[in-house]
Amino acid sequence: MNKELEHSFVTNLEQNQNIVHKVCRIYTNDAESHNDLFQEITIQLWKAYPKFRGDSKFSTWMYRVSLNTAITLYRKSKRSIKTSDFDAMDFKIKAEEYDDEIEQQLKLMYAAVKQLNDIEKALVFLYLEDKSYKEIAETMGISEVNARVKMNRVKTKLKKILNP
Repeated sequence: MNKELEHSFVTNLEQNQNIVHKVCRIYTNDAESHNDLFQEITIQLWKAYPKFRGDSKFSTWMYRVSLNTAITLYRKSKRSIKTSDFDAMDFKIKAEEYDDEIEQQLKLMYAAVKQLNDIEKALVFLYLEDKSYKEIAETMGISEVNARVKMNRVKTKLKKILNP
């Protein structure tokens, strides 16, 4: 591949790498798995980059490739060994005014999201990223109406999980 294409890819990846990290956080339980998934998503993005036509924003395309890669690997991993939970480890920064209420709420939210199926996780992830239903639909390859319906069902499901 030519250097211009490589430079363009690296620049876009560097500017949007937090998308990949967030996807990794949703679909992994530990730092090692996170790094492995990040690497696999990066490889898939690089392989697919020459086919990126620019019909959508790079970030939208990146979400789609990242989520599809994570979902595929997540489904494969369901058949393999279970890893220890990343949230089980305590990594608190000691500070005098530290209030772990927000951290506890995040742990509850992540625990609830981990109980969802892979498509529902992707929906919640994009929703929490403040993506419009149009962007969610485009990223996931579904209609905007379908995205709204699915999201409402997921919200109901999460409420039941969080408030049994």
